Formats: sequence, structure tokens, C-alpha cells
Amino acid sequence: MIRSLRGPILLGAFFLATACTSRGPTPEVGPSAPPPAPLPVVPNPPSIAPPPLEPKKPAPPTPVEPSPAPLDAPPETSALPARVDGMLLVPAGPFTMGADSGGEPDEWPAHTVTLPAYYLDEFEVTNGAYARCIEAKLCPPPEPSNADRNGVGPDKRFRGPKQPVSSISWESARAYCTFVGKRLPREAELEKAARGESGRLYPWGNSPPGPERAVFAVSVTADVGTHPAGRGPYGHHDLAGNVWEWAEDVYDPFAYRRPGAAEGRGGTCEETLEAYAELRRKRKQGFTGSNEIPTECERVLRGGGFNYHATGLRSTNRVHHPARYRMVMSGFRCARDAAG
Repeated sequence: MIRSLRGPILLGAFFLATACTSRGPTPEVGPSAPPPAPLPVVPNPPSIAPPPLEPKKPAPPTPVEPSPAPLDAPPETSALPARVDGMLLVPAGPFTMGADSGGEPDEWPAHTVTLPAYYLDEFEVTNGAYARCIEAKLCPPPEPSNADRNGVGPDKRFRGPKQPVSSISWESARAYCTFVGKRLPREAELEKAARGESGRLYPWGNSPPGPERAVFAVSVTADVGTHPAGRGPYGHHDLAGNVWEWAEDVYDPFAYRRPGAAEGRGGTCEETLEAYAELRRKRKQGFTGSNEIPTECERVLRGGGFNYHATGLRSTNRVHHPARYRMVMSGFRCARDAAG
């Protein structure tokens, strides 16, 4: 489910918000929220009605541009190479995860998380790279109808060899990472790569998103790495916008309250189901956004997509959908432990 913030209800958000409520073997929509201007896309079928708007949320922090963070690793990881197999090093150490205000309650509170060093793909996985896994018969191809179902088709608009692969499930993303000897990143790993040690609001800093920094509020993805002004503190591209990125984690709305929060770990599937039930009992519909509170264990997505609005690209934004969903606005990148 993708959360909606205040502002005009626009076509891009309409397609995504409506689909998040659907359940079935072939999801019809994915992450949604109203973009700042109408998109030149085909309307959804009139039989699909949008969900109600979510309750008003606190405004995000006032943008303040921080000093640029260094890309070099600190002394404790200086012996590790900065780049391996198309991946960039994220050094070991603490960072601030979450926020104390703004966004949704599932982003609160800000807390310190300490992670070991790891590598993260510099770019989102492309159609060209993913095709090798399809050829090896280890990964299914992207769902060809999802772009049309979201009013941004035809699907071929999203299949350039350097565009990020999309319309694939969490299972398919995980299969690809295994195929190339890597793994899906954890939710905390994606947030640290985007925020660094200075706690950036966006990967490039705290200044608002612009078209030179990220792919957002448009109707199609762009080739990966074409917005270098939006690089994160360790040099990764497209950590905000272009496609939402699947993470390994089960989505836990109470993750930041759990005993494992200092390690960036949430609850088990059973614990998260209990959390969803508690939210329903307390009528906390707006806790994670405007759509239905989950009834099954869902997986986390991070980073915002091509159709999303500017404020929603914040690095603390937590999104979730069933692992089987194959959404045109969602892709992934892979990670690897730095040791072992």
C-alpha cells in the first residue's frame, strides 16, 4: 500500500491508490500517491473506484541542505574495496533510521541503527540484466498487462534494455539476486544507503526533489543512472524515484518498536499479522497510508516511483504490498555482505 499525502487528486495517484485495495493472484496496481500535475495517461476503467483519502498527517521537515557527505569509507572499512561487481560499499556503523515527525506513523520514531558493512548495486537492475535470468529459465518475464492496467501502457514503453526492470514480483526479484550470487537488500540497508550518517531527507540531501535529481511525476521510467545529481551519500543512483524497490523484509508497522530495532529488524510474519489486527481493532486506518490495512504478510518497498509525487520520495517512506504483486512501478536492486 502506498500512502497519499495532501494535494490535488491526480491521475497517476488514482491508478495506484485504486489497485492497492485489490487482492488476487494477479495484482492490478501498485504503489500510489497523487503527483503534483496531471499525467498524460489513459484513465482507469470506470468500474474501479478510488479509496478514501487518508487522515491528515504532519508536514515533513523544512528542507535544509546539508554539507555533502564523503563517499570514502571510514577507517574501519578502508581495507574493503569501494566497488565490487557493479556494487558500491556502504560502510559499517550507525545511522539514523526513521523520523520523529512528517510522513506516516509507521516511520516514527527516529532511532539509531547499526549495520555491518555491505555492498549495494550502484543502479537498479535493468531489463537487459534481468533478461539473462529469463534466458536461464530461473526468472519469469515481467507481467505484460500491468502497464495498461495502470493506464501508462503499452508495456513496451518500459522495456528498454537500460530501463529498470519492473512488473515483477518480490519472488522474481529474489530469484534474480540469487542467480547473480547476491541477495535482496534489507529495508534498513536501503535507508542507510539513501541517508548516510547525516540523516538526509532525500538521497542527495534535504533540498526538494527536482527533475534533474530523480524520475518522478511522469508516466514512464528512465534509463538508470541518467540523473547523477540525485546520487546518494555513497554514490548509488536512483535511490529515489524511477521504480519502487523490493526489500527482503516482511512489512512490520511496529518495526521501530521491536527489540531488534537497533539492528534494523522488525517482527516475524506472525508478529506482523498481530500488528495488522491491532491497527484494525483501534481503527488506525491512516497508520500506514490510505488503503486497507493488510490481512496477509506483505513485503517492503522503498524509494518512490516514476509516478509518485515529490514529498513521497523521502528516504524514510515505507511502502508494502503482497510479494506476488507484479507492478509496473516496482523493481529492485541487489545487495551482498561485505564479509564472508
